Amino acid sequence: MKKILTIIFGVMMILAGIVHFIKPEIYTPFFPNNFPQFTIVYIGGLVEIIVGICTLTSRYRSFGTLGILVLMIAFLPLHIIDVFKDKPVIGSHLIANIRLPFQFVFIAWAWFINKK
Repeated sequence: MKKILTIIFGVMMILAGIVHFIKPEIYTPFFPNNFPQFTIVYIGGLVEIIVGICTLTSRYRSFGTLGILVLMIAFLPLHIIDVFKDKPVIGSHLIANIRLPFQFVFIAWAWFINKK
C-alpha cells in the first residue's frame, strides 16, 4: 500500500510540475508583483518534477519523499494566506477553504511515505 501511495504522489508531483511550465499564470498570483513571479513558478515546477522523479526511483526515493514533505510544508502559508484574500487565487472562498485542509492531508501523506 505504501509503495502505491508513493508512486501516486510521485506522479502527482511530476504532473503538477509540468503544469507550472504549461500554465504558469495559474501560480503567479500567489506571489506579490514585486517578486520574480515567473522565475519562482518555473523553479517550483522544476523542483516538483525532480522530487517526483526521485520518489519513483529506489535509489533516491528517500530524498524525493523528503523533498515532497518540505515542499508541502513550504506551500502551506500560500494556501493559508489565500483563504484570507478578498479574491482567493484558487478561485472562490469556498474552494480556498476546501483546499486548505488538503494541504494538511498532503503533508501527512508525504510524511507517511517518507518514514522508514
